[in-house]
Amino acid sequence: MILIGVAVSIFLIYRIFIWLQSSPRSFIKDRLPLNKDILPHPAIDLLEAAGYEVIGGKLKIPLSFQVDGSPMYSRLFIDYVASKEEDNFYLVILSRPRKGLEFTGSGLRDTLLPYLLIYPECSGVLYVNTSASAIHLIKLGKDDGESN
Repeated sequence: MILIGVAVSIFLIYRIFIWLQSSPRSFIKDRLPLNKDILPHPAIDLLEAAGYEVIGGKLKIPLSFQVDGSPMYSRLFIDYVASKEEDNFYLVILSRPRKGLEFTGSGLRDTLLPYLLIYPECSGVLYVNTSASAIHLIKLGKDDGESN
């Protein structure tokens, strides 16, 4: 009886551990590297005032391409990672004076699509313009082909 009780206890503890690991928050944290070093910036105050919690600092995403057998390298930068509620994670991109975001379909595609494809488990991108005190929530959707 004792052996059966111990076996059932171990099985239950194992299943609870697996269940906790499969929760959305745990999955995102495992897939999205979080930089615990969060540098202060006025955008953090804007995000917190809008109900977001900044949970990660600047990330550098190294990219490698093969062009006709020759390697080429580049990188993408994410300024912060923020969350709102338990299972909503957002990549935060800060506006830059020399690199503005064009709010057109093609402008958003060209600028933000790489981020959303690399981390499809994120709920979207928060584009923060600190000079205008504006936060734009941008989510990726699929067009059904009906738009012109």
